[in-house]
Amino acid sequence: MTSSYLAKTAYSPVQSAVKTERGTEYAAFEHVTAKLSQADRPGASMPQKAAALHENRRLWTMMAAHVADADNALPQALRAQIFYLAEFTLKHSREALSGKQSFAPLVDINTAVMRGLRGEVQAA
Repeated sequence: MTSSYLAKTAYSPVQSAVKTERGTEYAAFEHVTAKLSQADRPGASMPQKAAALHENRRLWTMMAAHVADADNALPQALRAQIFYLAEFTLKHSREALSGKQSFAPLVDINTAVMRGLRGEVQAA
């Protein structure tokens, strides 16, 4: 290889982005939230609704397990808030699947988490 080729390739654009833990969490919430939004539309099938709610429940179950871990470095208050949200989403998902509740609060919670992962501050 020539030195000019090496120099050219060394400064070429990166082909794949490096994923951070925060970026991975954001991507998971983005994926699940899109599924929930699609499943909440008129005409969505029951299997589509059940699949979206199942994915959301899996995500929040993992989040609850993650913040319940004694080695988790997040502040205790934030861990407690995330755990509470996990409990709420699991309960609300059961009610949404039965048709007693809307998907909207689940979408809203996930969207708020995504904002937090992006570092956005919500106005009071």
